[in-house]
Amino acid sequence: MHGLIFAIEKFAIHDGPGIRTVVFFKGCPLRCLWCHNPESQCRQPEVLFSPEKCIGCGWCLQACPEKCHLLGTEGEHKFEREHCRQCGLCARECYAGALEVAGKQYTVAEVIAIVMQDKVFYDHSGGGITLSGGEPMEQFPFALALLQAARKQGLHTCLETCGQAPYRNFRQLLPLVDLFLYDYKATDPEMHREFTGVNNELILTNLRQLDRDGAKIILRCPLVPGINDDSGHLAGIASIANSLRHIQQIDLEPYHPLGRGKCQRLGREYPLALDEFTTEERISGWLAALQSQTAVPVQRS
Repeated sequence: MHGLIFAIEKFAIHDGPGIRTVVFFKGCPLRCLWCHNPESQCRQPEVLFSPEKCIGCGWCLQACPEKCHLLGTEGEHKFEREHCRQCGLCARECYAGALEVAGKQYTVAEVIAIVMQDKVFYDHSGGGITLSGGEPMEQFPFALALLQAARKQGLHTCLETCGQAPYRNFRQLLPLVDLFLYDYKATDPEMHREFTGVNNELILTNLRQLDRDGAKIILRCPLVPGINDDSGHLAGIASIANSLRHIQQIDLEPYHPLGRGKCQRLGREYPLALDEFTTEERISGWLAALQSQTAVPVQRS
């Protein structure tokens, strides 16, 4: 069995307790306007291109079977994506890193071998493995097998999810997941559809069922100034948190514009005009508003 993974990040400290290794799955059923990992959305490998890094070596011109790469008379590198098959041959020997492929096939054993290299850090910090994305539930058989292997190694496990998946799949994972990092992006169903491409009916149903089944949950809430940080949504976060019996805390995830550069490297247009990081003053206001409405611990991630 293979899974398509676009990154494995070591020494992560914001994706569950302790020091962790985060495995990022390709594929997501949502299309959030503010997505900071746009390379995670598609279920196939994708080529990222940074023209400013190109040194004009010409390798990609020879390697590409579709002749998608062109060098101008003054050395400028053009990538004609309309013919690209995402085979990644052009990036294989790109010494300067101008071309990269997001998405690589791994076996469960290969991922676990990488994760276990840092077990001493997990043991001393209470950390472990976190499955993230994209959306791990989009590759459910691989996610299930990976969590089973992690259990056999005695690892603490976290699953970050947007919740848009059949609950029968979540039920199978319940004995294998120590902590669910559950995204909550908008309270109003139609606003949720506008911001992410789907309404939140299934997401909320699954969240409540996980809580009824005893799952430990951290509610992760991305907040974007002028988009989903209104008082109604903040009250909605507090309300859903207050209704959950097994919630551990609320994590606020302030907007940052780092997804813009990745979209450009993927040849896509970034859907938001926001270019600035969220101010500390605004973040403090969000924290104060939530802390006044719930006794659940609230922190920024």
